[in-house]
Amino acid sequence: MANIASARKRARQDVVRNAHNSSLRSTLRTAIKAVRKAIAAGDKAAATSTLRASQSIIDRIADKRIIHKNTASRAKSRLSAAVKAMA
Repeated sequence: MANIASARKRARQDVVRNAHNSSLRSTLRTAIKAVRKAIAAGDKAAATSTLRASQSIIDRIADKRIIHKNTASRAKSRLSAAVKAMA
């Protein structure tokens, strides 16, 4: 346990920040799963609209540096390619 006041405050802040970041990361995963689910269902129109919404979420979370910008770009690229590959 921290003994210095500033270290105690930092520990308190870290708990709050960790909870917030975990929530955002969960939102990201849910958005990606929604696109994959639409792709698996075979509905290209739904997959396209879900992809558009998910790309916005992915970009927002990358802007906040919850995930790296290249990770976000890779996720968007793979999802986009999967939607385009649908028959």
